[in-house]
Amino acid sequence: MPQGSPPDVSQRLAELKAAAALEFARRSVPAPSPSPSAAPKQDLPAWIRPARRILIVGLLVALPFLVLVRGSVYFYAQRGWPSWFALVGAGAATLVVVGVYGAWLARRFAGRARFTAMVQWVALPLVLGFCGHALLYVSRSHAKADGVRAEYRATHPLLRVALSTLVLANRDLLITDLARVPADYPRMGLPVNDGTLHYRQRDGWAHAVDLRTNGRGEVVNRLVELYFRVMGFRTLRHVGTADHLHVELPVK
Repeated sequence: MPQGSPPDVSQRLAELKAAAALEFARRSVPAPSPSPSAAPKQDLPAWIRPARRILIVGLLVALPFLVLVRGSVYFYAQRGWPSWFALVGAGAATLVVVGVYGAWLARRFAGRARFTAMVQWVALPLVLGFCGHALLYVSRSHAKADGVRAEYRATHPLLRVALSTLVLANRDLLITDLARVPADYPRMGLPVNDGTLHYRQRDGWAHAVDLRTNGRGEVVNRLVELYFRVMGFRTLRHVGTADHLHVELPVK
């Protein structure tokens, strides 16, 4: 086999040396240091992620009740809708929220979902069942006396729904007073209050409720008051026969 001439070998060696020198020079150049803005972020504390998840789950669970209670008060107080129309309108919005939840869960775990089916078979029974229970029933453990329970259905329906929603989060809630008549004030040792919303108003319902605060932690009392304010009700912490939280819905 013929061998290459010396000039060819010399040229090949020169090319290899040049390539090696170029590669050495490339590797010798130091990598640029990252700028302060590109510095890696510090790891978050270990409790941040679970706390964030718990907060998100809590907000998702609370959203349907917020839509139902705050929505009905908004339609009634700000839009001037009749009480039952306001509750039905907020209930319809709640159906949409619960239906979306149901469709998302069905798609996630079963791979398919129909929003209309979720609304018809899941959201509608849940919303109707909760509203029916809220409007008709209050547990003996949440009423100071049987007389208070007897006054429950004489209380405005939006107040009843708000109370039943709060009971889900505050199992120690105690209603001390609902509807009144003028003769109740002398029995309590108080002057008659002609302007109280505890009286039945022109729509046939009492628009006020009193909740016990004695024996409850102050943080809990403040959170309960904040809940009613956020939902659109008026509140007043005052002393009549005892320290209590007065909650009322303006008459429209």
